[in-house]
This record gives sequence, C-alpha cells and structure tokens, in this order.
Amino acid sequence: MKSNFNKHAYFKNRELSWLDFNGRVLEEARDPENPLLERVNFLGITQSNVDEFFMVRVASLNKMYSVGIKTTDASGMTPKQQIDAINALEQEMVIKRYNTYNRSLLPQLEKNDIKIITPRQADEAQYRFLQRYFNDDLYPVLTPLADDSSRPFPFISNNSLNLAIRIQETNNEKNKQFATVRIPEIFGRLIKLPHATNTFVLIEEIIKEFLDSLFTGYQVSEAATYRVIRDMDLDVAEEDTSDLLREVQKQLKKREHGNVMRLEIESDMSKQLSKRLIQTLKVDKSAVYRINGPIDLTFLKKLSGKVTGHDDLRYQPFRPFIEPKLSEGANIFAAIRQQDFLMQHPYDSFSSVVRFIEQAALDANVLAIKMTLYRVSGNSPIIKYLGLAAQHGKQVTVLVEVKARFDEENNVRWAKQLEKMGCHVIYGLVGLKTHCKMALVIRRDEDGIRRYMHLGTGNYNDVTANFYTDMGILTTNLDMGIDASNIFNMLSGYAKPPYFHKLHISPNKIREFINRKIDDEIDHAKNGQAAEIRMKMNSLSDQQIIAKLYEASANGVKIKLIVRGICCLKTDIPGISKNIEVHSIVGRFLEHSRIYYFYNQGSQDVYLASADMMTRNLDRRVELLFPALQDNIKNKIISIFNLMWQDNVKTRVLHGDRFEPIDRRGLTPLNVQEFFVAEAMKKNHLLLEHRRQVKQQAVAFQPMMHHESSLKPTNDSQEE
Repeated sequence: MKSNFNKHAYFKNRELSWLDFNGRVLEEARDPENPLLERVNFLGITQSNVDEFFMVRVASLNKMYSVGIKTTDASGMTPKQQIDAINALEQEMVIKRYNTYNRSLLPQLEKNDIKIITPRQADEAQYRFLQRYFNDDLYPVLTPLADDSSRPFPFISNNSLNLAIRIQETNNEKNKQFATVRIPEIFGRLIKLPHATNTFVLIEEIIKEFLDSLFTGYQVSEAATYRVIRDMDLDVAEEDTSDLLREVQKQLKKREHGNVMRLEIESDMSKQLSKRLIQTLKVDKSAVYRINGPIDLTFLKKLSGKVTGHDDLRYQPFRPFIEPKLSEGANIFAAIRQQDFLMQHPYDSFSSVVRFIEQAALDANVLAIKMTLYRVSGNSPIIKYLGLAAQHGKQVTVLVEVKARFDEENNVRWAKQLEKMGCHVIYGLVGLKTHCKMALVIRRDEDGIRRYMHLGTGNYNDVTANFYTDMGILTTNLDMGIDASNIFNMLSGYAKPPYFHKLHISPNKIREFINRKIDDEIDHAKNGQAAEIRMKMNSLSDQQIIAKLYEASANGVKIKLIVRGICCLKTDIPGISKNIEVHSIVGRFLEHSRIYYFYNQGSQDVYLASADMMTRNLDRRVELLFPALQDNIKNKIISIFNLMWQDNVKTRVLHGDRFEPIDRRGLTPLNVQEFFVAEAMKKNHLLLEHRRQVKQQAVAFQPMMHHESSLKPTNDSQEE
C-alpha cells in the first residue's frame, strides 16, 4: 500500500514550486497594503532570489543534462523538461515583475516625489552635473573593449552589467563595428542628483548618454544593456584534498568562469546585436530574456536607504523585547540555572544570544566554548567575543562551515581570523555541510561542572536576526548537554556516540525520528484515538517524508503544515491528502524557524530544528532537532504556531499545487507578524512601566527611612 503514495502525479516539481514561492514574494511587491518603499524592496528581493536560483539550481540541472542524465524527479520530469519548464514560467514572471515596476511602483514613487529619470529628463543644471560626473569620475574608469578579428570578445563575468555597442566610422556608415563596456560596480547603481531631494539616475543611463566620448572618430549607432548569469555552484571534492580551506579558495576562483545559464538583454536591442551576443556567449534561446526596463532590479533593495525622509513609506521600526533576566548587567548563567528561556527573533532581541557568548568570554569560571558557525555578519560581535575568550585562556573550538553557499569567502576570512586569535577552528565532516546551530559553554559552578547551551533554528548572524524569524532555547539540561558534547566530539574527532538522550541529528537520524513519530500518530489514528501533526518549515521537498505524510493523512491523521517556500506536496488528492492543510506566509519577515509537533495521545511533543524536510537536510547535512521540555516553552511554541495558522492577511492556502489568498470577507484581519511586533512593543511598555513604578516606590521609601532613623534611640540609649 505504501508504494501508492509515491506516484509522480502526487508531487509538484521542486524547481517550479520554488518559482511559485518567488511569485508569492512578488505578491508582496504588488500589495498596496504594504508601505511603498517596502514594496520596492520586495521587488528587488525577487530579482536577487531568481539570480541565485539560476546560478545554483538551474546550473545543476544543466550539468545533469549536459552529461546525458535522463532520470526523472519525484514529479516525473527529466532535467531537460525541468529546464524548459523553468524558462517558460520565468519568462512569464519577468513580464509580471516589470509590469509591477513600470505600471505600479514607478508612478507611485513619482506621486511621492521620488523619481528615477534618464539624463534627457534632467533639467539643465542636473544635466551639467551628470556630464561632469561622467567626465571626472566615470570616464577614467571605463574600458571600451573591441570585438573584432584581432581582439576577441572578452569574458563577461557573472552578474556584471554591460553595454553592447555598435559603432561606425564617422565617414563610413557601412563599416559597423562591435564593442562592449562593463558598467563599473564601484560607484553604485543609483546616482542621486543635486538640488532635487529624491531624484536618481541609473549609472548605465549616464554612460549611454555620453558614450561617444569613449569612441573618438566613431559614431555610436546603438548601445543596449545586457547581463549574464553563470553557473556559480561550488564543486568541492573533499575526498581528494587534505586542505579543505585551500580547495574552497581554489574553487571560488574557478566559479567565476561557469557556463551561462541566462542572458538578459534590453527589449529594444536590435536583432543584429542580440544575435551576436547569443552566439558568442553560447546561450540557448529559451534562456534569453528581453527586459522591458532596467536590467537587474536588485538596485531597488538600495533605493529605500537612499531616499531622504518618507518614513511613512517604510515599515515602522520597533524595539525587540529583551527578557530582563538576559539583559545587560544580568547574570545569564544564574538565570539559565533557574529555567530554560525561549526566544523568538526578531520579536525577542538577538542581543541576548550575543550577550550569552560575551559573558562566557569574560567569566572567569568558564572553561571552554564550542560553537558552530554557518553564516555570520560581516562585522560579527560573536567572532570578536570568541577571540576574546581564547585570549583569556579559555579553550575555544569553532566549527566554521566554509561551504555555506555564497558566504564561502566571508567564512574563509573568519576562519583565518579565528585561528589568528587563538581559537581552534574545524571544518566539519567530509562530504557534509554542518548546518546545525549550537553553542556550548562549559563552566565550573559552585556545585561542579555544568554545560550551558544555546540551540537555535537560525544562524548566529546579528544582522539578519533583525528580519528573519527564528527561535532559540537557552538551557542547561543535563541530558541535552551530554548530547551536545558528543556532537562536538563527533564533529572534531572520531567519536561515534551509540545513542543520544534528547537531541536528534542528521544525517539520517532526524529522518528516522520523524518517520517514527509519524508512524506513532498513524497507529493512534488506526486505534480510533485523536492524532495530529503540525509542522512549520522553509521547504518541504523530500519524497519519502511527503509519502509518509500522505500515508498518515490516508489513515486519518490531521496534518497542518506552514511552508514558506518550496512545497512538493499536493493537497486535495482524494483518499491521499484529504486530511492535509498547507499554509504559506511570506510577509515582512523571512519565516525561517522550524517547528515539529506531534499530538502523541495528548502529551503534545514539540521540537525545534535547524532542518527542513528536504533531502539535503536529512541526508547530506549535519542538522539538529531538539525538544522543548519546559511546559511554558512548549505551550508558547504551540501558541505561536496556532496564531500563525489563524493569520488571514499574509497567508496563502494550498489548493492542489497552487497557493491562493484567503477570502477575508467577514473575517477580522490578522497579520500575525504585525501581531508579534505589537506584542513585543506591549511587553516593552509594561516593563518600562514596571521599572518606573519600582523607581517611584524607591524614591518614596527613602524619606520614610530617613524619618524612621531620626526616631531611633541613640547608641547610648541602646546600651542602657
């Protein structure tokens, strides 16, 4: 019977599901209820998302196709069929993105006196400024590159913006030549005009306007922008190298020269010029995108930061809540000895996690710190405190994942820096990315050695923690501490723990555990008992886990899933997924936390994890799944999930293989992310009010104490 749950028709293709997710991000850019500059930012995010998707996912499919692989995925599609379907769907998405830019966002920006203009639209003073800017700043940097028999077409690097140019000698119209000019990235894309508060010109438009001066004696007959996206997937054969750091650095240099996955050209580029580019760059015609507007909309992510004023067009800022027992000046170790703490970022401040590492670095009783780092910020305070701890004589072991995609260079740099500061740096297990997020502090307390831990769903990145939702637990649970020590011994040495008490790790063990928990719910349902599964994750794509969920649904288990991104599971399949409901939330914050809940005959087992239900997370990464043991924390996580399930503003509901908005007619609107923001602000207000009252009571108490002391007998009287 189980094999019936694996039919191709029951699965949505992973890549097409990802494109649908990016479409939901685009919906945020099109949503008039979002602040205008945030809508602009969302549109920029859709562009950077799809760029990375082509650099990695489409690149991987192209490699498979190029070596003749014809095997199908869970949905029954070959690599070539997937590539064709991706390009067909993405062509539609490009049109939708640029309609959003041209017809919706630009006019709305202009209404608010925020303008992106061409040099020809500038007034006389502004035009002179642009001309000076070109001559003084841009001209010395620009390098025109000829394309003829003696000077072959230059290498066009990934994601760079370029101008394709046709020129002719001034006195010879028939003799047309080709050239290309790379737009320099060092200046930034948006140039702000003087004497106009929020008026901008794109740098490529300035270069086009004054391009003639680069080709003295020639006339420019055409200039059009183009961009290539290349294969940027890192291919490190770890088994063949004894120095992973050196191998990663070598592959980073090679990566720039990957094959072209996508060519974007301006929509009005002539056939002659576009044909030359397509042939020279060896691009399949289905991967050529004609763009009706500025190529590469990622510049929109910078626009809000350059706009002066207009706070009304942005999300209102808020101050995350800081639990007083974890705040500055508090003894975090004393607090954790009393109870476990749950933090939900960004509503709860990430500063408590940073402070945990800071106190560990400075505390004389701390003996060692062990930590995994997958992605950190460019100026990470955690790195600083780890180095400080090592300099204070503590044993500091840091696992830095140098294969974290597109953070490789940053992580290589940090690995070297940590080693210089005296930390012991390790790079994990051969063939596996280490994606778990854990920090272990060994401290000598008055009653003996104790392990303090932070276990989280997200990266130790103090910047992204402000706009990614993640969860973490601070605990000193004995069994979990022993497990954490065993995990670090496994990562740094040759330990193979026979079992773990409370923690579950990938590869394989999280899969086995989730399967076992689903089987338990199936057994309960078969026995006529209530059975329920709730999961929140970024992506659901593992075929075996989806088939297991189908099996549970078919046996009467009620299943609620919140899946932000990829979802290869389909709902509404008669007899298969009738008991499965799937919601998706994008919204203001990137939903990154993972929750796994099993009813378990009323005991309600709750777990958090670094892992999604994706094959790579379950089989090819070191991941961590950990329980919420304290009742108040367990109940809080259940409450968070239930509130998210009630969201009717940002939620999209899966019908078959398509996510659709909720019909809100007659419903009281609930945007759960804004609800949590309001809750954090309310807790801050109550805390402030409480502190004010305590201060007032203390002030009132002092005169009373003074009065009482004046009534006390003198020392002489007491002696009598």
